[in-house]
Amino acid sequence: MNNLIMRASLFINYFVFAMLLNSVGTVILQVQNSLGVQASDAAILEAYKDISIALTSFIVASFLVRVGYRRCMMIALTAMTIVCALVPSVPTFLMTKLLFLATGVSFALVKISVFGSLGLLAKDQRDHVSTMNFLEAFFMLGVMAGYFVFSAFVDARQPESLNWLNVYYLLAGLNAIALVLLLIAKLDEASLQLDKAPGFVQEFTSMVQLSIQPLVIVFIVSVFLYVLVEQSIMSWLPSFNSQVLHLSSALSIEMASILAASTALGRLLAGFVLRRMSWYYLLNATLLVAILLVLVALPLAAGVSGEVIYTWADAPLAAFVFPLIGLCLAPVYPAINSVVLSALPARQHAPMAGLIVVFSALGGTLGSLITGNIFQVFGGTTAFYSAIVPIGAILVALYLLRRFVARQTESVSSAMSQ
Repeated sequence: MNNLIMRASLFINYFVFAMLLNSVGTVILQVQNSLGVQASDAAILEAYKDISIALTSFIVASFLVRVGYRRCMMIALTAMTIVCALVPSVPTFLMTKLLFLATGVSFALVKISVFGSLGLLAKDQRDHVSTMNFLEAFFMLGVMAGYFVFSAFVDARQPESLNWLNVYYLLAGLNAIALVLLLIAKLDEASLQLDKAPGFVQEFTSMVQLSIQPLVIVFIVSVFLYVLVEQSIMSWLPSFNSQVLHLSSALSIEMASILAASTALGRLLAGFVLRRMSWYYLLNATLLVAILLVLVALPLAAGVSGEVIYTWADAPLAAFVFPLIGLCLAPVYPAINSVVLSALPARQHAPMAGLIVVFSALGGTLGSLITGNIFQVFGGTTAFYSAIVPIGAILVALYLLRRFVARQTESVSSAMSQ
């Protein structure tokens, strides 16, 4: 029963931070509308979020085990409850930067703790990879819910209104609820403790040594490229809907939820399919379909009229078709994370999760900045066409990853037989 309660707590933590983290696309649109911020300047919000994630992960991942996964999650939730409650009182671009800075630091603690806790709770490798996909699917459900929650606070007729900031009172309350649930849950972390705990320098050195293994290098490249694609599309889809497809601000945010919904569905389906099918063949198939979808969906945006659209019924076909790319990209991130984490001892899951978070954050930042600048100079359609390049690079990285995973498996099997 306690295992079930703790798993539920992890899922709820992920859900809450999904809404906070992935509101960056909505906030990018709204600071342009209500605060007069330029698109290229608004893109920096992704950096505030992702760089803070990267730096926090790099610093704390190596010794987070000693602090405790559960304790770190409670610290993060407490911090976000306070920050979210303050946001509506300070309606400035600087405050939105500080919000995403705090969100990044807190999420780094939560994600490393969640990944590490999963290693303690999973029964075996199949349970791990399946649960990882379900967990990431639940994350996307949080992203989808976030679009509707934020759009409910946006005035479609007066996009310059600051009323949308009141959503953070609601988010402060959700963080407080998540904190209470975590206080009820219990997690046995005794197996992670060593008789003689290594010092900070030794643990940090171990994480650096882990990062230079060939398998880990290829894996990091794969994660970096994937998040570059995912975050560039997710962060700029509301702006694409508004500025290219001419949807109203509220509708632009609402229809971006299709991306989150399709991603959640893709990960739920992958949670079942990966119990029977090789991760490598599934990911190759879905990525090839993703490239095809980009080539088919974006030309549909060319014939859109310039009139502002306020309802789903009047939205152009491109607004429904392009976000389905989430269904294709969905299995990549949780599958490759699970493949590598399952190959490592439980105590190395925290530093490995730290590396995952660091390079995910860097990929998200670079993707948003590149997309934001292409968006401003060449337009939203060209910006999204550019996603084909990193998707193709992921296919190459996956080929190399499979080879190194096979070598690692053979090495471990040979060592155990001696």
